[in-house]
Amino acid sequence: MKLLYFAWLRTRIGKAEETLDPPAGVTTVGELIEWLKARGPNYADALKNPKLVRVAVNREYVTLAHALKSGDEVALFPPVTGG
Repeated sequence: MKLLYFAWLRTRIGKAEETLDPPAGVTTVGELIEWLKARGPNYADALKNPKLVRVAVNREYVTLAHALKSGDEVALFPPVTGG
């Protein structure tokens, strides 16, 4: 699974992207975020408030309940506004 991090999430986590294989029990976006938070203090700090994180799977906005599958591209980013 390819993960992409944008804006202040990238800064806090310390990388723009990575490829990971979450454990079998991680089947939804919400479970992925919880698993990532346990990977270390940078992840925990960046993802401490999931309400401030928007997620797209394969370039489509999704909810925390969205089911994940192997090979998905998951992008995490803060809310954005137009102007």
